[in-house]
Amino acid sequence: MTSIYQRVLGDEFRKLHPQIQRRFGFSSADNIASIGRGVMDKIWRGRFYTLPFLYIGTWRRIMFPETGENVPFTINNYAYIDSFGRETVTWVREFEMSRHRRFDATMIYSEQRKRIVDYLGSHQHLAVDIDLSVDEDGAMRLRSTKQRFYEGWVGFSFPMLFSGVADVREWYDDDREQFGIEVNVTNPVWGPLFGYRGHFDVTWLDCPPDNVPQHLKPLREERRE
Repeated sequence: MTSIYQRVLGDEFRKLHPQIQRRFGFSSADNIASIGRGVMDKIWRGRFYTLPFLYIGTWRRIMFPETGENVPFTINNYAYIDSFGRETVTWVREFEMSRHRRFDATMIYSEQRKRIVDYLGSHQHLAVDIDLSVDEDGAMRLRSTKQRFYEGWVGFSFPMLFSGVADVREWYDDDREQFGIEVNVTNPVWGPLFGYRGHFDVTWLDCPPDNVPQHLKPLREERRE
């Protein structure tokens, strides 16, 4: 089984750095997990008026208001089949700051939309379309586009005035022999909201899909894409 990222990128996937291909190239059929541990060189936030966005994000583990430097963090990537039969990859980031913070996300390949859909937060309330690309250095680029809010019978396109556009770059540094990640979240009206940059090492674990830790899965799964 090819990974959800290979399905989107096709032949472009081979242009990724070999280590990035490995990071994004596994599926639930491979019975492995990728656990990254490292340090965020810097975690930042926007101006004072962005704080309401960030505090609201803490309710469902999407964003948080704290900032810092040299912050220990973990990225948990597990592949499994969700309750709707969809190939799913966890992107749970944990930050050890003045208090423990999490940023929860689960990604699927949407047959309906023919692209990656990223469910943000602990309850998958926000479904975000993701554009994938490979840059000239063989790094993976992920950029969020349209967003939809789902809760119970309610579903609507989420207004970007109240949300952010995420630009993510993940690469492999051959000199440091480490992975790198940079995330910048901006709002088209309010400007920069939140972001971080850091480096990490990866440990590969044997992990059948049925053994994915329950606390890293969403508390609620959303069928609508």
